[in-house]
Amino acid sequence: MQRTMDSAALTFSLSRFVEDVRGVVPVAGRACHERLPDGRTTLVFRVLEEGRKGDVCVAGPRTRALFKNAPGVARAVILQFKPGWSVPLLGVAASELTDQIVPLEDIWGRSGGDLCLELLAARSLPEVLDRISHAIALRTQQTFDPASARLARRAVRLLEGDEVRVESVAKQLGVTARHLRRAFTESVGIGPKDFARAVRLQRAVGMAATSKDWGRIAASAGYYDQAHLIADFRELVGLTPGAFLKRASDQASRSCSR
Repeated sequence: MQRTMDSAALTFSLSRFVEDVRGVVPVAGRACHERLPDGRTTLVFRVLEEGRKGDVCVAGPRTRALFKNAPGVARAVILQFKPGWSVPLLGVAASELTDQIVPLEDIWGRSGGDLCLELLAARSLPEVLDRISHAIALRTQQTFDPASARLARRAVRLLEGDEVRVESVAKQLGVTARHLRRAFTESVGIGPKDFARAVRLQRAVGMAATSKDWGRIAASAGYYDQAHLIADFRELVGLTPGAFLKRASDQASRSCSR
């Protein structure tokens, strides 16, 4: 399929907007799709039925963890976007994607299906990324970056730093808390308070990889105490911290044994 190249597409780079790229090869054709709340939107390209078919979907930010087995997946490529870029990159508000997995064709129309065909024809991960980059570059010429999205991205940086109070973040940015919540929800997909909870959760999960002192983890991750950490795990993940780590360990053991 011939692609029209122009200067905007040639100079466009995903690195400004993407914070993580993962290639996934499932064990025995069975992918375990795991998403914890993190305020991120991802683009997922899956190769199905040994390469004969595939799909491209957009997974919106999660308010609760998702654990799902996906049989029949030969391989997948997952691009995780930085928070606040859904409108300029995809042409849709992040709030329309929250807790949803939406085929890209439903968002982009025919060009979403065309991209899937191009990706199926790609022979390497760099070629997959190049074709995604080109497609998004063409889309950005048809969209715009609203002021609300820029405001939300500034708030993200503060909330991922040391600031946890929405009112304080709003004050630093020179807007009302109500205005910030509206802009943040539209551009990130969840409210700023929920985003701050997701930040703490992700910090705790990361620290638990090297420590099992949950009291210390709770304090370092920004929780009031260990009880609040456990309560957040139960509500956002559906498991206690210990049960979550045991599940992750069991999955790793099964993968290594096959």
